[in-house]
Amino acid sequence: MEMMINGERVSSRERSEVRNPATHDVIDSVPRGTEADLNRAVDTAKQAFRSWKLDVEARRQALQACAGLLSQNMQEIAALLTQEQGKPLREAMGEVFFGSMFFSYYAGLDIGPQKLKEDGDGEVTILRKPLGVVATITPWNFPLAILAWKLAPALMAGNTVVSKPASYTPLSTVKVIELLNSVLPPGVLNCVTGPGAIGAAMAKHPDIRKISFTGSTEVGKSVMRDSAETVKRLTLELGGNDPAIVLGDVDVDKVAGELFTSAFMNAGQTCLAVKRIYAHEKVYAPLVSKLTELAKAAKVADGMDMETTLGPVNNEPQLKYVSKLVDDAKKRGAKICSGGARQGDKGYFYPPTIVADLDDSFSLVSEEQFAPALPILSFKDVDDAITRANNTHFGLGSSVWSSDVARAKSIAMQLDAGTTWVNQHLKLEPDVPLVA
Repeated sequence: MEMMINGERVSSRERSEVRNPATHDVIDSVPRGTEADLNRAVDTAKQAFRSWKLDVEARRQALQACAGLLSQNMQEIAALLTQEQGKPLREAMGEVFFGSMFFSYYAGLDIGPQKLKEDGDGEVTILRKPLGVVATITPWNFPLAILAWKLAPALMAGNTVVSKPASYTPLSTVKVIELLNSVLPPGVLNCVTGPGAIGAAMAKHPDIRKISFTGSTEVGKSVMRDSAETVKRLTLELGGNDPAIVLGDVDVDKVAGELFTSAFMNAGQTCLAVKRIYAHEKVYAPLVSKLTELAKAAKVADGMDMETTLGPVNNEPQLKYVSKLVDDAKKRGAKICSGGARQGDKGYFYPPTIVADLDDSFSLVSEEQFAPALPILSFKDVDDAITRANNTHFGLGSSVWSSDVARAKSIAMQLDAGTTWVNQHLKLEPDVPLVA
């Protein structure tokens, strides 16, 4: 796999191997891009911007063609994604479909002038104009969905893009960007692979007008610091520790499956996953029991096996981190109801782990595990649950579960989170804002 600059494949002398987290086998390699490569990509994007910004109808047609390419090549792209990221193939195919859907949606979006006011004093019209060259820095957990999430609106608005994929999962991103370059003018969409230093250079680059970053909170802070000198516009979607408050009136058998999926999709490696459950004491024991049953029934294996429920954790540092959190909870007296230790010695497999009988002081509760381990805590008073749910330095998402929708909505309004769902979690749609 090679970088894409000005519609051409670009290699380099130094390369980085990409390994399959299920087998540790080398899949392929990508160039270790340099600052010179980045500068060339930005220069070509600047040139392409001059004409790309002028014709909105041409952009619509191009984005619709991008959506079609993703759909037509779904199987091939998804297989590559599973091999480098680890997620089950059916989840990988869903991710490619999600990306296609975003391109199709933005291709049809009305971004024309909007008359805000017209009276005897005159008129006010809102015009939406592109910024120029924008950069996208994408993570390893959903490399393609989040790529499309960033590319489609940026390109439709008339911007040109330089993209940097995560070092653990660059292959599917390079593949997608190469495909899209077959229907986009040269220089409109570029890809530079390489280490974190490339992201830092993007943040400092004087000709990049905006950065859209998804990743860890610490790296997000460094992007913000590096962007300060050029006063860039930033969109940062960082870590999360989403609480789910489950009231005592729920049908446990009904909500348990939805909670399990919301917590363990992509082996729990989802920013907006349910990462801690506060269950009313009336349903606490049966909910723990049902979630444990589901966890023990899950098949943890290579994502290319169509019967797999959970693939491996993506990388060794993440495996070590979740092991540390669960081991700490175990030492402090928490009950490990399922899982609780690495599975096998080949591949980064960690089974879905349900942890009960713990409190908010445990690191597994207060920190973002970003892995297949779910703490479940009990509450008696709903106001106490709200206070505990809000007692975090994260504030990404949350959810409330109840048979009384009006009551659940009232509780949802009291949660300090960018996005709060009622009786669901992780539902994302292109025409609904996600507030992070």
